[in-house]
Amino acid sequence: MLKPRLAAIDIGTNSFHLIIAEVDTNTGKFNILGREKQPVRLGSGSTDMKHLGKDAMERGIEALKKFAALAESAGAPVRAIATSAVREAINQHEFIMRARIEAGIRIEVASGVEEARYIYLGILQSVPVYDKPVFMIDIGGGSTEFLIGKGRDIYYDNSLKLGAIRLTERFFGEKDIDSKAIKHCREYIKGYMTPVTRESIKYNYEIAIGSSGTILNIANIINVSKGGEADTRLNNFVFTKDELHAAVAEILEAKTVKQRLKIPGIDPQRADILPAGAILLEQIFKELKIKEMMISEYALREGILLDTIEKEYLIKDKEHLGNIRYSSVMHLAENFRIEKEHSAHVTKLALNIFDGTRKLHKLGNTEREYLEAATILHEVGGFVSHSQHHRHSYYIIRNSEMLGFTENEKEIIANVARYHRKSHPKLKHPDFAKLSGDEQLVVRKLAAILRIADGLDRSHTSSITEIKIEQEENRIIFNITGNAENIELEIWGANSKKKLFEEVFGVEVIFKSQT
Repeated sequence: MLKPRLAAIDIGTNSFHLIIAEVDTNTGKFNILGREKQPVRLGSGSTDMKHLGKDAMERGIEALKKFAALAESAGAPVRAIATSAVREAINQHEFIMRARIEAGIRIEVASGVEEARYIYLGILQSVPVYDKPVFMIDIGGGSTEFLIGKGRDIYYDNSLKLGAIRLTERFFGEKDIDSKAIKHCREYIKGYMTPVTRESIKYNYEIAIGSSGTILNIANIINVSKGGEADTRLNNFVFTKDELHAAVAEILEAKTVKQRLKIPGIDPQRADILPAGAILLEQIFKELKIKEMMISEYALREGILLDTIEKEYLIKDKEHLGNIRYSSVMHLAENFRIEKEHSAHVTKLALNIFDGTRKLHKLGNTEREYLEAATILHEVGGFVSHSQHHRHSYYIIRNSEMLGFTENEKEIIANVARYHRKSHPKLKHPDFAKLSGDEQLVVRKLAAILRIADGLDRSHTSSITEIKIEQEENRIIFNITGNAENIELEIWGANSKKKLFEEVFGVEVIFKSQT
């Protein structure tokens, strides 16, 4: 039997990476079949990465077309995750839509902390540190991710807008580097790192792990300086702070790109941005008092693979949110003091309705997870105010850190929760309009289910004990069993909120009491 294949694309600020792997669905392990890299520089040429330039966007689309063709020829479905450059760009929607139309690739945008989690998943597969507390540091083109964890437990994570391209454009541009610019860059990094410096001292760790291009290239330079071969495998390679200082001094002594190209072990495609990246890593060592660092050659793209494998193949109970996702949803719910019994009961009813109408809505387990998350959180906005609490719920969900969910998924979940009451989804609503057509349809279907489930607990007494669903041509019949005292009120509540369901699915909805 042929093993399934997967492709992961890391849409970075500096480079795009593709990895294609064969998956063992029993163990979750994967065998890498091929890799591809394109130095796109998506985040260059804009003011503080708030806008994707036309040329950068064209380079990105061409890279994605190439990656899509390679994945298709390998028979590997693609999962693409975008990071800092796309995450911050005000015109990200244009790039995402072009990728969907021109390359056939659906891009998910990861928050900074979610990006850190993916990288950490990749690292855990690369270096033998699963049972050790580690401090992970990943320097990208637009941001640096920090995470302290042990095994699957994450104690602290953060993402700062400090990256090799961002710092280069801010302090060095295309001119030769000088001592004044270096000084200002160091001061800027020190100030920006304050939250990580302050919080990280609360946790103990045994080893610092570094990953991605900037750190790998500096490690390569150090390795070559010690007599190692250029461009050899660096997994598990360890360098000290003194070795780092020597390498950074050599990099900064070369004032021009032409001079830096003569440094043994340097990546020619990074020669212009490496000084900023080297200063950043050296300052991180200083602020966090790091003595040595181990290299992981696995990072974001390998983490994407593992996350996808676990979602698709290894979640034992596919009728429930994955552990990380569920924990983050419940943590958010508890922080905003939701009415637990009502939330749990409406969630039970919503999932019951989802399962009983699968032939009608034709959605899968991923969308079921969105519904579960949205239903648990649909009234978190009540913490702010009961008035307009559906809108407050949207804002809280959309702007909270929810591990396990991409920015796109949070947007879908937030919209579903927002439409549990009052207005139906409309294109004149900006937060709904920015979703793709497919995502809008998912929101409409899930919100329709949530509205009925919420209506069936109008009394907030968890009176409904069972729902049996029948379909007769263009009619959906909900046979309701429950507490005789409240069942009529609950059916009235459901009737008052059924219109969206009827509109979306083109059916008549009827509620019948079986009590």
